[in-house]
Amino acid sequence: MAKKTGLFFGSFNPIHIGHLIIANFMVTKTDLEEIWLVVSPHNPFKKKSSLAPERDRQHLVELAVNDNALLRCSDIEFYLPQPSYTIDTLVHLREKFPTKSFSLIMGADNLRHIHKWKNAEILVENYEIYLYNRPGYDVEMLQLPPKKLRVFESPQIAISSTYIRECLKNGHSARYLLPEPVYNYLLEHNLYK
Repeated sequence: MAKKTGLFFGSFNPIHIGHLIIANFMVTKTDLEEIWLVVSPHNPFKKKSSLAPERDRQHLVELAVNDNALLRCSDIEFYLPQPSYTIDTLVHLREKFPTKSFSLIMGADNLRHIHKWKNAEILVENYEIYLYNRPGYDVEMLQLPPKKLRVFESPQIAISSTYIRECLKNGHSARYLLPEPVYNYLLEHNLYK
């Protein structure tokens, strides 16, 4: 039986407790057996110049999850052409790890623009999507085929990586918004100053 692996893609610029709450919810409250937090070196919908170096972001994710056997950091997209396209990564992972069954984890806000994604129809048709609620986004209005879509009411926390970067840039504390090892690393290396 293939191991059910949830893929939680993100720039993680930086990873924060909101990401970890969702990952932990998905691995403990659904049938997913493990979650890979896939660090995207370059999301085609974001400016690359606003990102911290990819290996720093990867290291931060590793610091955040290394004490949880059900969560792991993946740098698979670092070895694929950039910008990163989810469908290309999924095809690559399916070939590389045939004993795993991969599903996507994403917020309801991402589904509004999924039609703009590369080969979106193939993605929606061939992969399960584990959708977590986002304030202000009605899942019923998205009109996606229901057979591959699973919706969950996960705990939410209203923080963002953008807010954290602004705090750090302006010399304000972002403590308690990040796991302690992540926060300490950011302060020590002045990543977002």
